Amino acid sequence: MVDIDAAIGFVVAHGDAVERARLSWLRTGAPPSPETLDSAEVGQTLGGGWPASWGDEIASVDATCFRLAELDDLGALSRPAARRALDWLAAAQRRDGCWEEDEALADVAPEWARPGDPEARLYLTANAAFWLTVAGLDARAAGPLDHRVGGAYAGVVNAAGQALAAHLNPDGSWPSFLATGWLTAAVLHRQQLFYESARIKAVLAERLPQSTPADAAWLASTLRRVGVDEQEWTMVAARRRLAETQRSDGGWTSDDGHQFDVHTTLAVIRAFR
Repeated sequence: MVDIDAAIGFVVAHGDAVERARLSWLRTGAPPSPETLDSAEVGQTLGGGWPASWGDEIASVDATCFRLAELDDLGALSRPAARRALDWLAAAQRRDGCWEEDEALADVAPEWARPGDPEARLYLTANAAFWLTVAGLDARAAGPLDHRVGGAYAGVVNAAGQALAAHLNPDGSWPSFLATGWLTAAVLHRQQLFYESARIKAVLAERLPQSTPADAAWLASTLRRVGVDEQEWTMVAARRRLAETQRSDGGWTSDDGHQFDVHTTLAVIRAFR
């Protein structure tokens, strides 16, 4: 069983100010301070995206999605900075419904974001479409005054969903990284392409017993964010894997180094709070 209390203790003990504010929002809905929000939004380009640590000052699709995930944990997706980022993502969609990083990043981008690579293209498409889906979902929940936001992104997300579905193999697998699978499943779930989403989730459930803690955490938080029930079989498999891999200090290990262990632990709290 996942010990959420121990996970909370780990974030309190090891998180920075922004990470502790994310925890407070996830636990109680406590609004972060203006200083915390400014810190989370720092570095945004004039166009609306955020650059990656490996990409100088050029806005990155992958880095912008990472920042949106942080802002979502602060209840800040309705703030101007997040809206500019979402608008930038929507405008960056290619004619085929997909996303790619700027070609100027080709020499420095990691494999999951490399311009011209078909696996990276699918991953970035699923990631960008997921956050535009979340923005539309939040807008509909907020009521008619915000419905324009959901409407503004609906066509973009629909085109992305069709592009992602077209790349699925008959057995439900996909020609890209593992993360592309759960991001695509979430997008297709909200597009009511339930059969296609279920095929992907069946593949994910088979892989979960061998997955890393970070992958299980990201999968669970992604699916929960779009309303997949935590009793759904993929979520049950993710919870089982996370229970097996929770450390004695309450946290989970990140694939990207221990400096991201708190980020991974927050993903678990987001999924199962």
